[in-house]
Amino acid sequence: MLTRYIQAAIHEATYELLDDGTFYGEIPACKGVWSNANSLEDCREELQDSLEEWIILGLRLGHTLPVVNDIDVNLTTAEVA
Repeated sequence: MLTRYIQAAIHEATYELLDDGTFYGEIPACKGVWSNANSLEDCREELQDSLEEWIILGLRLGHTLPVVNDIDVNLTTAEVA
């Protein structure tokens, strides 16, 4: 399920070529997940790394993560107990 969540979130990413020639990418549903790199490929890779770290931290801290493409990775009370 986590792999599908990551793939779905990356699919929703937006990218922009900045004036300095670098690429900026973000996942609007995942606040604070963004990357900036010299190539689009590097930007995508860094964005996925950022997303993975964001998910791990969010789950460890008990944050509610957004549902992406009907995929919910949040733990229920029964799963935590």
